[in-house]
Amino acid sequence: MSDILVLIEHRLGEIRDISFEMLNKAHDLSEQLNAPITAVLFGKEVASLADQITDRVDRVLLIEDDKLEVFHSNLSKELLSTLINDRKPKITLIGNTSWGMGLAPGVAVKTDIPLATDCVDVQVDDGSVSVIRQIYSGKVFTKVAFPNSDSCLVSIRPGSFPPDKKGDRKCEVEKMDFPFKDEELKREFVEYIETAAGDVDITQADFLISVGRGIKEAENIDLIRELADTLGGVMSCSRPVVDNEWLPKYLQVGTSGKSVAPKVYMPIGISGAFQHVAGIAGAGSVIAVNKDPKAPIFRVADYGIVADLFKFVPILKDKVAGNK
Repeated sequence: MSDILVLIEHRLGEIRDISFEMLNKAHDLSEQLNAPITAVLFGKEVASLADQITDRVDRVLLIEDDKLEVFHSNLSKELLSTLINDRKPKITLIGNTSWGMGLAPGVAVKTDIPLATDCVDVQVDDGSVSVIRQIYSGKVFTKVAFPNSDSCLVSIRPGSFPPDKKGDRKCEVEKMDFPFKDEELKREFVEYIETAAGDVDITQADFLISVGRGIKEAENIDLIRELADTLGGVMSCSRPVVDNEWLPKYLQVGTSGKSVAPKVYMPIGISGAFQHVAGIAGAGSVIAVNKDPKAPIFRVADYGIVADLFKFVPILKDKVAGNK
């Protein structure tokens, strides 16, 4: 059938952002490959979730059963492998999350289809699919192709693409039977415990103002915090700020922190190392502030401001406050 299969990840009754990010990329791939987009949705009483994606896909394959109330890697592996073997999709997209990292390798073995993990992009060249991965802590980008296979599995790093909706599709929801009623499960779900994410989740922010080594001292962090409050943004940071214990780890952007995809990203006093830039690949507009005109951050910025942050930030904050 050569469609593009996207596994919809959800938790506690909500579709995860990684699913919308993959659907965004699937739209581009669909146009390049002239292939329909099929979403795969497993769970217990999750038909209402399908309504949130029907304008983004051509078909939703819906499988509901009490045994799917929580994610179970063994059951999901069997279900997804069966669908892939039956439909023979060109590409299957899975989030490189706690779900996907446990699921994708098993599906690859079960279907004998090549797998590329933790990818930050998927490309099409003359009808052939390739992916972009990072190695050496984000210092090097590698391009991986699948020359001897008509299908591939790709796990996508969260934050690699924006979650915005593209297109206006007319979708068909196909309800499918759960085929493993008597399946003996060797694992049992005990309890779901939300990990401590800190005061804020920077992966959900639309506007991030990020501070880097240029802030010089911990006492100066308040300058950026006040700017973020004035502009209505969320503060984040680069690795040196965390290493110096000026801000907590959950605010760190980059390959050793979190990948983010805000509508606006404003790095202040951040030089733009590979590791940091890799974490903002999905950002909409990047507005960089750095006193060094040769700072690498300007290579990825949509707008660049060459200025001393200690002079620029107070002026910007006062201008914005005065217009409110």
